[in-house]
Amino acid sequence: MNDMAVDRPEVAEVEPFQMDAKAGEPVSAGDERQYGMRVMPMAALVALAACGDGSDGAANSGDGATLLGAKGPASAGYPSARSDAEAARFLLQAQAYATTADIAAVRAGTFADWLSTQYGKAIGPTGWDWLNARGYATIDSTTRYFDNTYPGDYMIWNQLMTSPDALRKRCALALSEFFVVSLSGLDFAWRSHGIAAWWDLLVAHAFGNFRQLLEAVTLNPAMGYYLNTKGNLKENTATGRQPDENYAREVMQLFTIGLYQLNLDGTEKKRGGQEGGRIETYSQSDVTNLARVFTGYDVDMSQNVNTYDAVLNRNIPNTTAARLPMVLNASRHSTLAATFLGANVPANTPGAAALKTALDTLFNHPNVGPFFGRQMIQRLVTSNPSRAYVARVAAAFNNNGSGVRGDLKAVWSAILLDEEARSPAGLTQSSFGRLREPMLRLVQWGRTFGITSALGSWKIGDLSNTASQLGQSPLRSPSVFNFFRPGYVPPSTALATSKAVAPEFQIVNESTVGGYLNYLQGVVRNGLYVNAPDQPNAGSNASNGYDITAAYTGELALVSDATALVKRLSLLLCADQLAASTQTLIVNALNATPVTAASTDAVKRNRVAAAVLMVMASAEYLVQK
Repeated sequence: MNDMAVDRPEVAEVEPFQMDAKAGEPVSAGDERQYGMRVMPMAALVALAACGDGSDGAANSGDGATLLGAKGPASAGYPSARSDAEAARFLLQAQAYATTADIAAVRAGTFADWLSTQYGKAIGPTGWDWLNARGYATIDSTTRYFDNTYPGDYMIWNQLMTSPDALRKRCALALSEFFVVSLSGLDFAWRSHGIAAWWDLLVAHAFGNFRQLLEAVTLNPAMGYYLNTKGNLKENTATGRQPDENYAREVMQLFTIGLYQLNLDGTEKKRGGQEGGRIETYSQSDVTNLARVFTGYDVDMSQNVNTYDAVLNRNIPNTTAARLPMVLNASRHSTLAATFLGANVPANTPGAAALKTALDTLFNHPNVGPFFGRQMIQRLVTSNPSRAYVARVAAAFNNNGSGVRGDLKAVWSAILLDEEARSPAGLTQSSFGRLREPMLRLVQWGRTFGITSALGSWKIGDLSNTASQLGQSPLRSPSVFNFFRPGYVPPSTALATSKAVAPEFQIVNESTVGGYLNYLQGVVRNGLYVNAPDQPNAGSNASNGYDITAAYTGELALVSDATALVKRLSLLLCADQLAASTQTLIVNALNATPVTAASTDAVKRNRVAAAVLMVMASAEYLVQK
């Protein structure tokens, strides 16, 4: 077997933003307090549907969804945290969790100082190296790691739960929801190593330049398999074969410029003024021509060594081709001229030069700054940024202040330091903020409360099951369109009336809410049950048990004082945004079962777990502001 592939995956063509998400039924309209972003009771979360509106994710041309429209230089009025709550709020946006030590670090200087420190941190251990260290590169017909995906799940959860460079990992996770490769859609040898290499790529480029990231994404073998650039052949006039257009379409629609021409502030340009129609960014001709550029690439097998497995009667390659960038086979590359987006690649242009022209053209398109910037704001801060906020972030993308385009550190700083992100005004705005993604809730729980894996297993698997788990798992998007669309509007709600978007609500329905709560109540109390934590495989033996648990050190120290315990959780989990009335309800519920210093460890842990569960089920927690 001289190829990595077991079977080449077929990625179906999908109409723009018609994602194959799991959906519920629409509900009747409710009042703004029930369905607005300010207050989201669990009843509202249960009822909200995951149906789509077909939006492409561009900001509405009106400003009905704009809430703050902050003026003046970014973060001019809020350069540093004036309280622990403000520090925690910043941390929850920047890295998805806050600890007392992190809060102290933020308060020791300015927000910019903290970001600068994070930018300077070394990249933590890679996902690829972790897989190898745990033994997942072993070739064995019994474990068949080369055919399994579960090691990839263990890898990404380990990365998110333990890596010291938390800001970098949070930004990489945001990038993974923009440049999507899903472990669920990979079908080749060493797919877990393939997704680890993909994740490591995003991590390595998270603080780099968008242009270099775009090229690395294009040549990554997992992306090659996922969107069919791997093995994409030039045209053949004798048979009528044409180059596969999948990547050419998605690199424009999803990864760079979007469907419609945008102003700097993310609003759509109109033909003949504001009363005209939308202006498409590309045509089918652009897709057809651009597809020629992406022909001739295939996995790099130059370092491959096969091992014959007699049980399976097949050759098993080593892992290297799952990580090396794809290479060009000139004989399979189209030599036809290609004209797209106003650029021209002359006939017989060498493949590398053609690729450079294509990626440079995409990178320099004026849409990239607002298209990419707005979605990153949505991932980190708020679903409905003002036009001014989007424009400031797009301007930072276009020029980092030193004439450099695409500097991602400048983008992250512009997002996190902006007046709109830092001003307390957003706390009282009904449509400011975002619904926390389920996978981020679990990461926050783990990082906040000192989660550890006693035997280093980190066997947290695919948690996508909607009925019994989170309904979402990192690097497990159901399609290239991510878990949800950036322009999703929950139907029959006040959000729809005001034309505000709420992307994460596309994966909210009765099953996901119930599944989340049922899953969480066991995890926060007991941790995660693991089969064979002392072994890399997923088998079972006498060591089965709760290998992955939370320490709750700070919480157990306050366990006999329910008021102090809930106050601490309010700060760490939702930046002290838990309403006084909600805190009172939780405190009263906890005090129904008295706990003293003399109580058993089990009783104390029960109280802490109950408090954490109630906070993480509250409206104030679920909607991050």
